[in-house]
Formats: sequence, C-alpha cells, structure tokens
Amino acid sequence: MGEHASGGSSKTRKSAKKAVVTPEDSSQQAAPAKKAVAVGSAEKKAVGAKGAEKKAAAVKKIAVRPPSGESSTALVRRARRINRELAEVYPYAHPELDFENPFQLLVATVLSAQTTDLRVNQTTPALFARYPAPEDLAAADPEQVEEILRPCGFFRAKTRSVIGLSKALTEDFGGEVPGRLEDLVKLPGVGRKTAFVVLGNAFGRPGITVDTHFQRLVRRWRWTEETDPDKIEAAVGALFPKSDWTDLSHHVIWHGRRICHARKPACGACPIAPLCPAYGEGETDPEKAQKLLKYEKGGFPGQRLKPPQAYLDAGGKPAPPLGAA
Repeated sequence: MGEHASGGSSKTRKSAKKAVVTPEDSSQQAAPAKKAVAVGSAEKKAVGAKGAEKKAAAVKKIAVRPPSGESSTALVRRARRINRELAEVYPYAHPELDFENPFQLLVATVLSAQTTDLRVNQTTPALFARYPAPEDLAAADPEQVEEILRPCGFFRAKTRSVIGLSKALTEDFGGEVPGRLEDLVKLPGVGRKTAFVVLGNAFGRPGITVDTHFQRLVRRWRWTEETDPDKIEAAVGALFPKSDWTDLSHHVIWHGRRICHARKPACGACPIAPLCPAYGEGETDPEKAQKLLKYEKGGFPGQRLKPPQAYLDAGGKPAPPLGAA
C-alpha cells in the first residue's frame, strides 16, 4: 500500500561509515533548483468546506538562501548527499503507522497529532476491528469511539475528526479516500501534512511531510531558515527532484527519531556528521552517543506492531500491543 521499503542487514552496516565532504568546484555552473510544489486551490463547496481553500492553496516558491559562505549549488549538493547517506543508513525506512489501506492510514495519521505513532498503532487495532470502513465509523456512537481513542490523548476532538471525515468520505466520495490534495484537505482534521502522508504512502504520489522532526533537522542542516511549514515544504522541495520527496521525508523523520534528537542529538554516532553544520550541539563522544540511540539503532522495539519484513530483516523489533508488559 505505498510502502516501498527496500533493505537488508548488509546495507544497514553501511551506517557506520563516515561521509567525506567534497570541496566545491566554484568554476562549475550552478544547477537550477527544482521548482517547489504548487498546488491549486480547492473548489469552493456551498456547505462544509470552509477553510479548505486556504489549506490547499498554492505554496509560493521560496528562494533558496544558502548558509553564509555556501553557494546555491553547494547547498543542493550537500542536501542531496545527506539524503543519499541517510538512504544507506535507513534502507528500510517506511511509514511508522500501521495500516492496510488508505482509509486506515488517513485515520491513523489524524490520530497521530500530538502523540506518538507507537501509541496510535497500539490503539487502532481495536478501532478498525470494530469500524473497518468509513460507513461503519460514520455511524458510530461517539462515546464508544472516545473510549477506544482515549489512550491517544485529545480523544474527544479526535473522535469528532475521524467520525466527521468518515461521514464526508461516505457522503461525498462514495466511501473511498480521494487521491487528490484539494479533496483530502476538505475532510475534517486533515491538513497538508496529513494529506501528503496519505498521498505519498497510499497512492504513491510524491509529497513532503513537514512534521516536527523534519522542521528541526532541515533547519539544523541549514537547508532553510523558514519556520512556517508551508514555506519549509517549498524551500526543501526546491532542493530535490519531486520523485525524491516521499522517501526524503522518511529518511529525515527516521533520523530525527533515532539519532538527531531534539534535546540531545547523538552527534558522536551520526553517520552524516561531516555534512552537518550543527555538529557538536549534542553528545560527540562515540560511546556516550551510542547510548542515546533509539529503536532498532539502539536495539529497542520500533513504532509498528506489524512492520515490513525488510525492517525485521535489518534487526528491527515490532512494538508491543497496548497493555503488554
């Protein structure tokens, strides 16, 4: 269902190698940056689409502003080099929400707001066992849904969102998840980030997922100084071909969860340290940094109860179900 994980334990061992920064050839002509994604405004509906046009509005192209002393060409090269290195470190990178179809991924992504993918994965089996299709969830008793979603936090608001989007899917889209951005952002609780997760991983349509990890890392790497998610999406999109966007999102988010943490990055265990302008913000001692690693890099269970086989082959462990010791 849009999960294109490819991996193996032999490729994982490449994570230990250090990258070497190639000096920039100033005589080489600058390569034009790729155009940022531009998305058309959603068509106005008479009822129930208030705010959808704003959510699906075109993102203006953001000028690439390299860090001081780095040319635009050098920035593009460094950014793409980082992505290639991360692709070798995480060849099995995949969405960390359990899902079997676009509807499950859509609901799970909405539920993941302000909580972990692990908590969502531990909660959704009971939800989808009882309400397997949009028609079922649309007709559900809100109190019963709230009880199931309670572990996810903000369960009342999330219940309204998932029941509301299920009703919209049933009434407006024949019970099917639409494959267009402008349609997805009309659904209750669905913004650009959620829409791109669904488009990229359930429909194979490229998109950049700008979550908190993505925002933190691209600023640390000085790919952009923007703080607005839509502007970050456009600025980073300009550095990469569109075909790279979905996998790039996985690579960056995985690195943020496993190594480049918010409070204490494991700089001494980072495979892209020579390419990172922020090296030294975290622990640089290799032995101490190794103890900071999370999930499969640290030998701990991952986020998914049912991860792809490539992840298991690389040494990853499935997460425990809700309530397990």
